[in-house]
Order: sequence, then C-alpha cells, then structure tokens
Amino acid sequence: MKSRLTSLLALILTITSTLAESSGTAPPPGIVIHHSPASSGLYIGSPALCVLPGGAYLASHDYFGPRSQEHVLARGAVFRSDDRGLTWRPVAEVDGWFWSNLFLHHSQLYSIGMDKHHGQLICRRSNDEGKTWTRSVIAPGEWHTAPMPVVEHGGRIWRAVEDAMGGTKWGARYRARVISAPADADLLKPESWTLSEPLARDPAWLGGTFDGWLEGNAVIDPAGGVLDILRVDLPGLPEKAALVCASADGRSLAFDPAAGFIDFPGGAKKFVIRKDPAGDGYWALANIVTDAFPPHTKPAAIRNTLALVHSMDLRTWETRCILLHHPDLAKHGFQYPDWLFDGADLITTVRTAWDDAEGGAHNNHDANFLTFHRWKNFRALTRKDDAR
Repeated sequence: MKSRLTSLLALILTITSTLAESSGTAPPPGIVIHHSPASSGLYIGSPALCVLPGGAYLASHDYFGPRSQEHVLARGAVFRSDDRGLTWRPVAEVDGWFWSNLFLHHSQLYSIGMDKHHGQLICRRSNDEGKTWTRSVIAPGEWHTAPMPVVEHGGRIWRAVEDAMGGTKWGARYRARVISAPADADLLKPESWTLSEPLARDPAWLGGTFDGWLEGNAVIDPAGGVLDILRVDLPGLPEKAALVCASADGRSLAFDPAAGFIDFPGGAKKFVIRKDPAGDGYWALANIVTDAFPPHTKPAAIRNTLALVHSMDLRTWETRCILLHHPDLAKHGFQYPDWLFDGADLITTVRTAWDDAEGGAHNNHDANFLTFHRWKNFRALTRKDDAR
C-alpha cells in the first residue's frame, strides 16, 4: 500500500511539473520539491528539513485547507534528495503528521509535532530514513507548534511548544511551554519528558496591543541559559519577539515584560533561530516588512519578503540580506522557512505561494509549493546582494 501511495505521489509531482512547464508560467525561485494547486484544497504547510548521517537530505510538510482533514487526522509527506537538494523524490505519506519538525538525536531520526490541528503532542522516530514512523504521545490535550529547533544543552534536549488550552481565541489561547528530556533517554517514552508549567500572555502587555505569542524557538543564550524566543502578534510596527527564560530543570518559565520584548525584523511571522557553530552569533530567516501595506492589515499578513537576519546577543538584530522577494503582497509568499547550516552554506525549505498554471495560490498564506534553496557563503551576504 505504501509503495502504491509513493508511486501515486511521484506521478502527481510529474504531472504538475509538466503542466507548469507547458503553461509558460515561470516556476518559483529555488527548486520545487512539491506542488499542490489551490484547486486541490490541500495547501502546503510546515516545511521541515534534516540532513541524514549519510548526507542525504529529508524534507517534509503537512497539508492544511478545506480538503485536508487537518482537524480530524492530519496528513504529511516526506521527500528525499541524494544530490544535496538538486532533485527530490517522495518517500512517505504519514497520517497524524501536523506542525512537525525533523531532527537527529544520537544519529537517529525523530519528529515532534501534533497529530492534527491543536492535537496531542506527538514524538515519532524512523529507523529507515523516513519511510516509516513510530508514534508516541508525549502529552494529551490541545497543543500548538511549528517545525522548530531542538537543541542539546546541560545534558538535556530542549524544544519549545505551546499549549492551546488557554481559551478558544487564536493567539490569546496559546501558552508558552518548554519540553525537555535527558539526552540519553528514550524519547518515545512519555515519562522521559519534562513539561514546563504554562506561561500565558497578559493582554495588558505592550500597552494593551499584545494579541499573543506562538511558535517559540529553544535557543541557548550567550550566558548558557535556555530561552524560548517567540513570535509576537501585534497590530503594527515595529515587529517584536519575546524572550522567555526557562529554568535549568525545565519545569518553569519566567518573563519580564519590561525587558523581554525586543524589536525583531519579521517577528510577527514564524522564524527559526540557530546559533552559529562557527561562533558568529545567531542567525534567523524571517519575513520582514519592506514596503507599505494596506490599512487595517497586521504585519503577520506580510510574507512576500524573506530575509537573513543576525544578532550577536539575541537582543539586537540586523537585516543582513533580502533573500527572496516579490512585489505582490496578496498571492505571493516565502514563509515558514526551516533551515540548516551546511558548511559555509545555508539550506532551507520554504512554504511558497507562487504563480502556476491554474492561476496561482489561493492567497499568500495558503501556499501551493514546497521549495528548497541554498545560499552559498551566506555569512558574506550583504544588502548589496538583496533579491530584487
């Protein structure tokens, strides 16, 4: 059954690629991993990326949208490249895969996410390089996340998540959490994991304009502490992020609203922060705002520009280079990047809304492509290298 599904998915990829070529529509920037036209009612969500010990790349995404069953039992797809991202092939479709990342731990392949929209917190492992996956419930209830980093520090691995049990309103319902486990523990055993107490947002913060936080990054700060750095939903500019401190045992979180909010370019959308192994501070990919946008529109809706941003201390950020840009705000987007260091290069998967033979994406949010990108010698990029 799985082989037939894989063959069918490969056929769909070939057909959609051929249609795009025959229509004369220019393909999106980067390399197309998968295309799901708007007419399918299946939109591309939650890009994730991992490099296997042997050097192969894995990418994954989930489906959301009116025909996706995301609120019942979500479905995801996994793809593989054996030539450093130049070509891709499908290797699996997985039920119960939503908002899930990919990561290696002790050379084993794992994923943490939900089984549906606001579903249970799930940990999965694959022993055959992504073809089949186990499934273990870390915690029942209603949870939220995205493909976010996993870091190892102090003999434990750490990941930021949110629970969605603080009400029913988007944004306001999300409470910051951190999960952690001993580095040598069996990650498929629920008892291996420590869940921090939830930390809810206060609507009075930021002068009453703070609508919520979500999609936190687990990051080790320059002093050796564990931070949860979250996307912040606000009605206007400047965009901000929130720096939440985790206790050393992972059981509690603390936040100082007077000092914990920082200006962060692209902070109203999902971003991924990673510490530079070469010692050059911290890097992130984020959807910055470069142009005026329509009245009564939040910065969270502006996703047509993807930028490389950098900080030495996690508090002061600068835009180093605009990597992807399209002047149209309504139906073009380069969003939810998951990225990795690859020597001197930066590689990433992107949820891309772009033109196709059927008239393009439903809107800039409801992406119709999963794309792969490589930026060589990314540390040397400057604003002179901006995409136009």
